[in-house]
Amino acid sequence: MELVKLALDWTPNTNHTGFFVAQAKGFYDKLGVKVEIRSPEVDNYEKTPAKLVEEKWVELGIAPSESVITYQTLDSKPNLTAVAAILQKDASAIVSLANGKIQSIKDLDGKIYASYNARFEDHIVEAMIKKGGGNGEFTKSNPDKLGIWDTLLEGKADATWVFMPWEGILAKRAGIILNDFRLNDYSIPYGYSPILLAHPEVLESKGDAISKFLKASAKGFLFAKDHPEDAIKILAASGTQEELKDEKFLLESQESINHYYTSENGKWGLMEDQRWETFTNWLKSENLLNKETLSDHKSLYTNKFL
Repeated sequence: MELVKLALDWTPNTNHTGFFVAQAKGFYDKLGVKVEIRSPEVDNYEKTPAKLVEEKWVELGIAPSESVITYQTLDSKPNLTAVAAILQKDASAIVSLANGKIQSIKDLDGKIYASYNARFEDHIVEAMIKKGGGNGEFTKSNPDKLGIWDTLLEGKADATWVFMPWEGILAKRAGIILNDFRLNDYSIPYGYSPILLAHPEVLESKGDAISKFLKASAKGFLFAKDHPEDAIKILAASGTQEELKDEKFLLESQESINHYYTSENGKWGLMEDQRWETFTNWLKSENLLNKETLSDHKSLYTNKFL
């Protein structure tokens, strides 16, 4: 049985349900793959999932598409490759508290944005503010990644970037009203997020195991979509954080995210060329990439292991 280690991008949540379902239901075992799932709380995000993939501590890591672009545009880095999209549509947004200082995206001018310090992130936020009529000038804070949401709730930051089917539902259940600003509403054709990425040498040496992992994972995500009540019981057992103890919250989150999992033809994981091309072209139009740095977006991803 071949081992595949997966590094999560966050503590266990409904972005990850399919992996835990596939593990609990024996979908991986049936295909001859043993899976170990690593949460970033192990080292409080000392190393990102992409870094763990780069150093071959894990075979697969969860990250936004920006991580793949970064690794393929820096000469000192291996060309990490996206092998599956966990979500087909963007479920994220920049959010602020409705009773706070930010009522429109341009109000973020001069205010505090809690950043994950990801490549392109600050420029994307700047572009949104400018598109909304502001100057794009904000103060960036860099709290511990796993505590970013709390900085917004505690008033230490005025806005941050979240997943609406998780933090958005958390806020709703706590009676907290959020203003949410979606990237598409500001003409930013965001890429896939999150995706699974892998080291090219791992894809060469363990391609068959990666394919089996993805096949079983797809089955797990489809199970979660069709049987959310059963799926969230499995997710609840995946960690110790308080949110996982609230089954009503988990079910609402699961039902909220389910339609993001699959494409119109009901497939999980598949990536469209146009999505990658449009996002990289936008980055080039913003002078964040050039043709010499990234001549062909097709190198960023592959569907062949699905």
